[in-house]
Amino acid sequence: MAEYAIETNALTKRFGDFTAVDEVALRVERGEIYGFLGPNGSGKTTTIRMLTGNMLPTSGSGSVLGFDVVKNPEGLRRRIGYMSQRFSLFEDLTVDENLRFYAGVYDVPRERFAERRRYVLEMADLVGREGELTANLSVGWKQRLALGAATIHEPDLLFLDEPTSGVDPVARRHFWDLLYDLAAGGVTLFVTTHYMDEATHCHRLGFIYNGRIIAEGTPHQIRTDCMRQRILEVRAAPRDVDGVLTALESDPDVAEAYLSGATLHAVVGDAGATCEPGSEDAALGALAQADADRLATRLRSAGFSAIEITPVEPTIEDVFVHLVSREREGEQS
Repeated sequence: MAEYAIETNALTKRFGDFTAVDEVALRVERGEIYGFLGPNGSGKTTTIRMLTGNMLPTSGSGSVLGFDVVKNPEGLRRRIGYMSQRFSLFEDLTVDENLRFYAGVYDVPRERFAERRRYVLEMADLVGREGELTANLSVGWKQRLALGAATIHEPDLLFLDEPTSGVDPVARRHFWDLLYDLAAGGVTLFVTTHYMDEATHCHRLGFIYNGRIIAEGTPHQIRTDCMRQRILEVRAAPRDVDGVLTALESDPDVAEAYLSGATLHAVVGDAGATCEPGSEDAALGALAQADADRLATRLRSAGFSAIEITPVEPTIEDVFVHLVSREREGEQS
């Protein structure tokens, strides 16, 4: 048995002069939930297509569950499941017909299908709706059905490419409960997502930008080791938010400023961020408070009276914005 569920070495994909995936090296442990994050066009889906044996790499190598992605893609496909952001369902088929179709694609034995069908219907809470057209299901129901179709053959590894896109928060939370159940049963999960709150549910994360891995680690490591700058949460009166954001963007001590939920986040301090262990500094708290006091004074002097600024721990979203901004600045310099 291979040591890792996924292992790649300098995995590269080029389309003419364009390099979509640039010497990516990944090691994903068996049974872990690995979150793969990056902006649109960063190479996430292309990487997945190579790892699932659906696209040949230009160079480099990849092994998934011990199968070489170039030499044995057919053997690989029988052991993995894949759920795309479009759910991969046939909307003109019923729930039951979709399950039967995918059971046939994955060569699920007839004697095993009845048990797997029952499991999927119960997992997706679709018992009693077997004859309903898939087109008539809500997005949340389609999502669960697609997960069931992707796992009907009991794969050892499941690729999920932005599976919760367009799904409401309640349905997303329920979906992640299902993923945790799969991981608890030993299934390895490789997940791409645009929702930063979902990234915190993963055991480890990899950030990809312009086809290259720019950071990797546990959510805690990503937050503490990849961002040495301080984060200030800025609360302002609703009528002042746009003006405060403009003021923050032009402040010489603010490296970045952006909306974060109902508040603003300002990034201050030395831009020398690394992704090396041990970047935490006990003095950062005192520096951040001094930054907050100084910035609050400036904003109040500018006429924004209802200002409250608090140092906060960086979120995954903060680190993501910071890393991508740093990469873009490097490209422009």
